Amino acid sequence: MGKTNPKNLADEVGKRQPFASPRQEAYLNLVRTHTLLAGQLSRLFKQHGLTDPKYNALRILRGEGKPMQVYHIAERMVTPQTDVTRLVDRLEEAGLVERERCGEDRRVVWVTLTEQGKDVLKKLDKPVADLHESQFAGLSKTELKQLNDLLFRSRQS
Repeated sequence: MGKTNPKNLADEVGKRQPFASPRQEAYLNLVRTHTLLAGQLSRLFKQHGLTDPKYNALRILRGEGKPMQVYHIAERMVTPQTDVTRLVDRLEEAGLVERERCGEDRRVVWVTLTEQGKDVLKKLDKPVADLHESQFAGLSKTELKQLNDLLFRSRQS
């Protein structure tokens, strides 16, 4: 169990020996941070009958503003999903999206956000924004920019 006022990850998790490398410590810091922050969002989404991937797909559709094919939704997911078709099935069952076959090519299926889907997102907009604000309240705009730059660069290597 971590100490009351930890100064770093090792202190927080009660690790007695140093990490094998700064890279290992950075990775474990990311995992621990992701677990905490994502858990908070997951609990919020669950109150509205959603999961993180469902919310992500709905946001993508709203952002596009017009019908999309399933594979385009899959390409834009923040966290890649193995079966976006099944995800869209569940969203359709919940009345949050509709599917429509293309008249010219029946193999093409367009996915559209329903009014109910828009309403769910609208209800979540402020709580999600407020949660993000509280999650990063201890960082300045400059620090957030630096964090974003560093995280992006780490994915490029």
